[in-house]
Amino acid sequence: MPKTLSTKNTRAPHRGWILLALMVTMMLAAMDTTIISTAIPQIVEDLGGFAYFSWVYSIYLLAQTVTIPIYGKLADLYGRKPILIFGTSLFLVGSAACAGAWDMTSLILFRGLQGLGAGSILATVNTLAGDIYTVEERAKIQGWLSSVWGMAAILGPSLGGAFVEYASWHWIFLINVPIGILSLLLISFFLHENFEKRAHTVDYTGAFFILVTGVMLLVSLMQIGDAWPLLSYPSLGMILSLLVLFLFTLRIESRAKEPIMPAWVWKNKTLVAANLAMVCMGIIMIGPNMYIPIFSQSVLRLDAMASGFVLASMSLGWPLASSLSGKLYLKIDFRNTAMIGTTLIFIASVGFLLLPFDAPAWMLICDQAFIGIGFGLLSTPTLVGVQSIVHWSERGVVTGANMFSRYLGQSMGAAILGGFFNSAMQRQLALAPAGLHDALPKKINDVVGALKNSSSTHAATDYLRHAFYFSSHHVFSAMAFVAVLIFLFLCLMPRKLRVLED
Repeated sequence: MPKTLSTKNTRAPHRGWILLALMVTMMLAAMDTTIISTAIPQIVEDLGGFAYFSWVYSIYLLAQTVTIPIYGKLADLYGRKPILIFGTSLFLVGSAACAGAWDMTSLILFRGLQGLGAGSILATVNTLAGDIYTVEERAKIQGWLSSVWGMAAILGPSLGGAFVEYASWHWIFLINVPIGILSLLLISFFLHENFEKRAHTVDYTGAFFILVTGVMLLVSLMQIGDAWPLLSYPSLGMILSLLVLFLFTLRIESRAKEPIMPAWVWKNKTLVAANLAMVCMGIIMIGPNMYIPIFSQSVLRLDAMASGFVLASMSLGWPLASSLSGKLYLKIDFRNTAMIGTTLIFIASVGFLLLPFDAPAWMLICDQAFIGIGFGLLSTPTLVGVQSIVHWSERGVVTGANMFSRYLGQSMGAAILGGFFNSAMQRQLALAPAGLHDALPKKINDVVGALKNSSSTHAATDYLRHAFYFSSHHVFSAMAFVAVLIFLFLCLMPRKLRVLED
């Protein structure tokens, strides 16, 4: 079995530098999901293509998500270091290309290239954290890595706005280059793997069909119910094609000598339960990200900067809870710690439901911080738990599956929660008093614009604020229900996991 250097001896002098390298590398992927948001208006003004700008986000998420399990397997076959260096380099090439984009189509294409690199970063950084730190230390390290996302949530929009205001939107991509070069230098100098090289049979066919199936799945989640009605020929054709592809991919993987996604991942009850819990966590995570900023501005009447800080407050409790979760799971084990986190997520989801219409901002901030604590106590014990029950040569696969499940859940959540909100808002518009019908927008897409329109009547604005308030309750109710599902999935895990140390 391939092995790395021992955690407790030869690697110890450089672990601090390696952690810094991992945090800098993770910052690339984390910042790129937030820094672009404030620059989109200027990008559209410069490049055109407003009808397609949503794909600037979607293609990145798509490429990143579907490649995570593939990179996880390759990291097990060839070592973490070359896969991380390759992915980071690919991300930097994509970043430089994005900065030189000449129209919206080229920008979307290059964002896909960035996403291909980001998939490697997300798969291997967390795997390396599991390699070089003991079970007792991993929670603290996950706290440090989680803090990167917290910093990105706060710094990203501000930095993006500063570049747009004082330089050019091109710099939101160019800034990645010096950061990425620093991470590559740190990884090259300080990360050393004592890896036993041997011949491998790469499952190229399986990798291809996993990619195609993953792309089809995520496109279906993004399009069905939005671009196409559920009961329509394009939707039914997509679902049928997805089913055929899924069965064909399973057949290929079952016959492969070294499959990208081995069958034992889906036969191990602990791994299946953990991955299903992560899918559900991803669904819940996307709810606040999608609706809290608009809720803050449309219902609570906060400005854009204040609503950004409200959203970022979720990132305050997450890293702290991740760091402290180690003390909990060492005492009460991984499953029980994750259940405590799930309970907090459920309470926070119910807390959103109980917010009064004119709630002060501090109540929303407290609830956001509370749900962040729940995410920290759920995600870290679950990830560290599955990493701890397998050997080094399998850790990349289980880490990749865990991360893939979370991002798949986010894609599913965008479609599911968006469907709940849209149907509720459409019903609110239809039930409006007769005297307000002409003053209200006819389409859901126009609701936010109407709320910001100073020419709207007070009665129409007030009705829309209440309509948004009640419609968002459908999202929060769905989040609470999914939290119950997480609890049920965690019940399938053993009370005490048998930890393996390399």
